[in-house]
Amino acid sequence: MTTPAQTTPQALRDIAAAHPDEPALIDGATRLTWEELLDRVRVVARALIARDISPGDRVAMWAPNTHHWVVAALAAHSVGAALVPLNTRYVAAEAADVLSRVDAKAIFVAGPFLGRDRAAELLAEAPELGIGTVVVIPVEDEPANAPARTTLTWAELIEQAATVTEAVGEERAAQVRPDDIADILFTSGTTGRSKGTLVAHRQALDVVRGWVECSTVRAGDRYLMIPPFFHNFGYKAGILACLVTGATIVPQATFDVPAALALIESAKITVLTGPPTIYQTILEHPRRAEHDLSSLRVAVTGAATVPVVLIERMRDELDFDVVVTAYGLSESAGFGTMCRPDDDAETIANTCGRPMAGFELRLDDTGEVLLRGPNVMLGYLDDPEATAEAIDAEGWLHTGDIGVVNERGYLKITDRLKDMYITGGFNVYPAEIEQTLARLDGVAESAVVGVPDTRMGEVGKAFVVRKPGSTLTVDEVIAYATTQLANFKVPRLVEFRDQLPYSAAGKVLKRELREEKS
Repeated sequence: MTTPAQTTPQALRDIAAAHPDEPALIDGATRLTWEELLDRVRVVARALIARDISPGDRVAMWAPNTHHWVVAALAAHSVGAALVPLNTRYVAAEAADVLSRVDAKAIFVAGPFLGRDRAAELLAEAPELGIGTVVVIPVEDEPANAPARTTLTWAELIEQAATVTEAVGEERAAQVRPDDIADILFTSGTTGRSKGTLVAHRQALDVVRGWVECSTVRAGDRYLMIPPFFHNFGYKAGILACLVTGATIVPQATFDVPAALALIESAKITVLTGPPTIYQTILEHPRRAEHDLSSLRVAVTGAATVPVVLIERMRDELDFDVVVTAYGLSESAGFGTMCRPDDDAETIANTCGRPMAGFELRLDDTGEVLLRGPNVMLGYLDDPEATAEAIDAEGWLHTGDIGVVNERGYLKITDRLKDMYITGGFNVYPAEIEQTLARLDGVAESAVVGVPDTRMGEVGKAFVVRKPGSTLTVDEVIAYATTQLANFKVPRLVEFRDQLPYSAAGKVLKRELREEKS
């Protein structure tokens, strides 16, 4: 039996050889076969070589889901660079911090989109970053003129490929090794300081093949990618899942229910993934019945509480053949456990499944979920101490989540050892928000917790103690947070207190705050 590709450049070449004329990507007017996608990746890879991007360099992506993201990411891999996806909701200061820490040599950044010009914001926020290649890519056919002489348009980058031969490009792709770093995804810790997780090519492809086996995604599927590409859900369970199966990538730059319904019908979408809110909004849309959604076959959800009734409605009303839930974290290359296609609705809704992709699962004496296997991250970027805290001497990854495992080996997450909560599928770490609020004039102290929300799963609630004499208002707190943090991190609720509840050890009793009636 032939060993499957262990690097994404080789996986792309293998799938293009196996399915050269099958559709690889559909993005509006842009329609590419696998052979055509490979050709475009080769051109951008040669352009990156012309821009002196070397093996081991870091190439960042700060843009929504479009065909440019797919091509640029695979091109970065083809030249031996590590991909650094940036959350599109970051404000410029957050993006600049990550770019500085990885010493990015190139960044692909979206042109004007949804009222923001990220390239201009970044150049204004951190002109001293000194990134040699800043490529401004168009979104939704808007013109993407370079906002400064230090940047390139997508077309200008491609022109530079002519200075590098095809042979040089292929030689560089062939030099990529399984243990080379494929990606560095950033995840915050309880200290509020983000950490970059280092994942190798072999790991990224292996976890994706495990995910594909459980989800049943296959060649011929058409996969609507609503989860953002900067997240493991969009990048690995999306782009890379198609790369190893031959399924078609159909990106959506921003989730819009009417547009998604129309696209499911017109493109004959078979695979739809995302947090429960995606399916809830589709089910509740008043014009859903006007669209033919009969092509839908596979749904994968997670990242929040999943009601049993939602699973049943997804099967009965949306007629999915396969509905499964999953659990993972960036430290485990994005994956860990997953349900199986033949599991019942109760199992799918109330558990995260059982281990996949070679992972072992156990609970320690406190009930913390531990994972071990070949796909646990190589470590945190430039942080050996944090790496040693997360991965013990026996190779077990301490996830920070509390759970129970039933007699069939299925995991259920019951609590969080850390204070992190999930809003709309995004992890939010209160310490980061609290540190931000501490800089607001008038704030003496604050504590942020996640509280239940029907649409988003959970949203942030900030309990704030004002300094004596301060007249700080709720609107002022939210307005300040909006200028300092990505939108999903901004507390939706603010309550002023004379004091916060503390334990004898001097720690804020967040459990008490969470358990209070809002």
